[in-house]
Amino acid sequence: MRSAASVDSARGWVVVAAAFAAMAASFGIAYSFGAFLEPMAAEFGTGRGATSAFFALTSLTYFGLGALSGVAVDRHGPRRVLLAGGVALGAGLAATSQAGSLWVGLLTYGLGVGIGVACAYVPMVAVVGGWFERRRTLAIGVAVTGIGLGTLAVAPLAAAMVDALGWRTTHLVLGLGGAAVLVCCALVVGRPPVRPGPAALTLRQAVRDRDYRRLYLASGLLSVALFVPFVHLPGYAEQAGADRVAAAALVGVIGLASTAGRLLLGLVAARTGALRAFRGCFLVMGASFGLWGLDGGYGVLVAFAVVLGVGYGGFVALGPAVVAERFGTPRLGGLLGVLYTSAGIGSAVGAPLAGAAVDATGSYVPVVAGCLALGLAAYGVTLRVGR
Repeated sequence: MRSAASVDSARGWVVVAAAFAAMAASFGIAYSFGAFLEPMAAEFGTGRGATSAFFALTSLTYFGLGALSGVAVDRHGPRRVLLAGGVALGAGLAATSQAGSLWVGLLTYGLGVGIGVACAYVPMVAVVGGWFERRRTLAIGVAVTGIGLGTLAVAPLAAAMVDALGWRTTHLVLGLGGAAVLVCCALVVGRPPVRPGPAALTLRQAVRDRDYRRLYLASGLLSVALFVPFVHLPGYAEQAGADRVAAAALVGVIGLASTAGRLLLGLVAARTGALRAFRGCFLVMGASFGLWGLDGGYGVLVAFAVVLGVGYGGFVALGPAVVAERFGTPRLGGLLGVLYTSAGIGSAVGAPLAGAAVDATGSYVPVVAGCLALGLAAYGVTLRVGR
């Protein structure tokens, strides 16, 4: 059993590096799906709404199973959880590359990538949070920058690979690479130190807490809107005249901006407090959809991606810090896992509805307007947290 002296130690930063790599690989693959949307829809003869179900099932799986993977890491440690995620990710994408129908691919992709991300995200955020106290916000911020940089690197790479190799081979290559990264990360991570002090709230106590329920509602509302651009922004950009790689690169821009947001808003939180900065992230993300609605060409879409990404980066980095401050760290994995099921539900609803709306109307205007309204409503809910 490690002592409290290990908190904020060099060993903790090794865990941060492993968390960074695991999130870069898993989220980079998950958020590259926009590059696969059009070629898969064309091969299977489906519309955007049906094909978007791939992303919806994936996000529902990784956020929904976060409740289980979070509890698992609290009980069994991160190594076994990451190994399970690596196996699922590799096997799922290998099976998807051989799918003969949309629904077979939907099942293999959604479960494989979903389980892989579920094992890499909530567990590793919780483990990093447990390794730090004074520098917790910074450490989590650095770890989750892996999501942004992974998205920046993998989304345009996937688009280029799809053009050169086809979507099936690209899935196979990404699956093998992602699995290898998660297995390597599993070899270097360890349980966080055991620290003396009062016990954290149990899950049962937390779900009865008004602030926890408000955080759940706000995250759910926001997530309906937040994940729509990851699926549909590349298709919108192509429709507006951008080529496939440039369109897919917009998702990478969101990832790059989110990296800056995680670090910059972490510094802001050190001065304003994590909760106040967290609220600001909701406002920035909700308002950013107004830029998408301007229909001003590729440059405006880049600006939208930057603003959304900055807010998204802070949202991801500061959420665990807010939960840790208000509810404690010994059961942080389970607390975060249950909280993130709201994001799973929201993301599962948003992308397919958006795709169906575009198919039905031929326009993205209702989608963008709905995202703007939901984002601002989520911000309004966060204003009630802590009051």
